[in-house]
Amino acid sequence: MSGRALERDLDVGVVGAGAMGAGIALVAASAGHRVRLFDAVPGAADRGKARLAADLDRLVQRGKLAPEEAAARIGRIIPAPDLSELRGSALVIEAIIEDLQAKAEVLGRLEALLPIEAVVASNTSSLSITALASRLSRPARVLGMHFFNPAQLMPLVEVVSGAATDPSVADLVFETAKAWGKVPVRCGSTPGFIVNRIARPYYGEALRLAADHAASPETLDAIMRDCGGFRMGPFELMDLIGHDVNFAVTSSVYEAFFHDPRYRPSLVQKALVEAGRLGRKSGRGFFGYGEGERPPPPQALPPGPAPKQVEVAGDLGPAAALTALFEAAGVAVVRSAGEGVIRVDGIELALTDGRTATERSHASGIPTAVFDLALDYVASPRIALALPAGMASEQAAAAGGAFQALGKSVSLLDDVPGMAVARTMAMLVNEAADGLQQGLASAADIDLAMVKGANYPIGPLAWCDRLGPSWVTTVMDALAAAYPDGRYRTSALLRRYALTGGSLGPSTAS
Repeated sequence: MSGRALERDLDVGVVGAGAMGAGIALVAASAGHRVRLFDAVPGAADRGKARLAADLDRLVQRGKLAPEEAAARIGRIIPAPDLSELRGSALVIEAIIEDLQAKAEVLGRLEALLPIEAVVASNTSSLSITALASRLSRPARVLGMHFFNPAQLMPLVEVVSGAATDPSVADLVFETAKAWGKVPVRCGSTPGFIVNRIARPYYGEALRLAADHAASPETLDAIMRDCGGFRMGPFELMDLIGHDVNFAVTSSVYEAFFHDPRYRPSLVQKALVEAGRLGRKSGRGFFGYGEGERPPPPQALPPGPAPKQVEVAGDLGPAAALTALFEAAGVAVVRSAGEGVIRVDGIELALTDGRTATERSHASGIPTAVFDLALDYVASPRIALALPAGMASEQAAAAGGAFQALGKSVSLLDDVPGMAVARTMAMLVNEAADGLQQGLASAADIDLAMVKGANYPIGPLAWCDRLGPSWVTTVMDALAAAYPDGRYRTSALLRRYALTGGSLGPSTAS
C-alpha cells in the first residue's frame, strides 16, 4: 500500500461523532469511501450525521452542490451503534477527547477487531503519537492524522509519525489525505506538532503586550491585521477559538517542553478563563459578543503636519519601500549616508531593531521615534509608532504626520521592546528555525502548514528569507537583553545563518 492512496472501495472508520469527527467522516465520504461513524454516547453518531445532512442541504440550496451528490455523500456515512462494526475498516481515525489513556483504551479495543494491515490514526492536536502507539500492539501501523476545525473546510492535515511508525504507513496516509482534497504535511511527534507549536508566539506575544499595557487589544489586533497582514488579530482569534481551549493547548505545550519559558502561559488569559470570559461561545472575552456589540475602533493619532521634505539616511532595509511612498506623496526626498533612518523636522524615524525608542534616542543623541515592521508598507493602511520618553508634543506630531502624509493611519504603542509585529514575527521565525533544526518537518512543510493551517499571510521561514536572518537575530537579541528570562533566546540555526548568510528554505509557501 506504500506510495498510494487508500483505495476508495475500502471502508474508513471514525471514532467520535462530535464536530471534528463528523467533519472527518464527511471528508472521507465525499472522497468516495463508505464510512462507519461510532460514538460511545448513544445516538451521537445519528445526530452527527443529521448535522452533516443539514450542512449539505444548505449547500444544495445555495447552488454549490448537486442534490444527487449530497445524497451520495451522506448515504456513505453509516452510524455504528457498536465499535465492533468498524472491524472491516482499512483506516480508522480517532477523534475523541484529548486524553491519552482514553485514546489508548478505545484504540486498543479496535486493534483486536481490525485486520492486521489496517492503519490506526489519531486526530490528536498535541498528544504524543509515540506514547500512544507504545500502548498498542502494532505501533508501526499507528500515526497522527491531525485535521483542523472545521475538517471539511480547512485544507491542512498534519501527518505525524511516531518513533515506531512504518514510513510506508505515513506515505499511505499522506497520499490518502491528498486524494481527499487536503494539503498534507509530514512532521515528527513533538509537542504541538507544527502549527500548534509554531503558532504559540502569535498568542503569547499579544498577551505579553496586553499585560504590559502596550496598547488596547483592538489596537493591537488592527496592527497585526493591517501591518502584519494576518487575517485575524490575536485577540479576536483567541476569542474565536475559546480561551479555555487556547489556554489548555499553551499549558500542554509548556508542560511537554518541561516549562520552557518560550511557551509560558499568560496570567491575563488564565484570569479570563477563571472569570468564564471564554470568548464568542460565552458572550464575552477580550470583546463583547452580545446583540449589537462590536469591538471598539483601534486608537489612531490625530492629524499632524505633513512634511515638505524628508532625509533618508542610509539603507532602510525592510522599510525601503517608504522612500518611494514619500516621493509618490509629493514629499521631497534627500538621500544621504547614515544608519538607515528617516530625518524630519529635527527628529529621526527608525524601523524597530528590538530596542525601545528611548534607548535609540539615548544612543544617537537625537529624538528618535521607532515604527513597527510591516509585511508590505505599500499595501498597509496603518503604521504603528512608539515615541521616546520626554519627546515634545510638536515632535510627536511631526512623527505621526510624516506617516499620515503617506495616507496611513498611525497607531501609538507604548515604548516596548520590539513593538508588536516585529517581535511577533521574530518569535515565529525563531520557533520555526528551532523546529527545522530539530527535524520537526522540512522548511517547505513548516511554511505550508502555517499558511494553510493557521492562515498566515506568508510562511515564517519565507518571511525570514525576505528580511534576512541577521535582521531577525538583531531583534531577538534586543528582546533577550530587555527580558533576560530565556524566552527570547535565539535559535542556534537562525544565528548560524545570520553569521554565514544564505536561506533557511527552501520554502514553497511564500
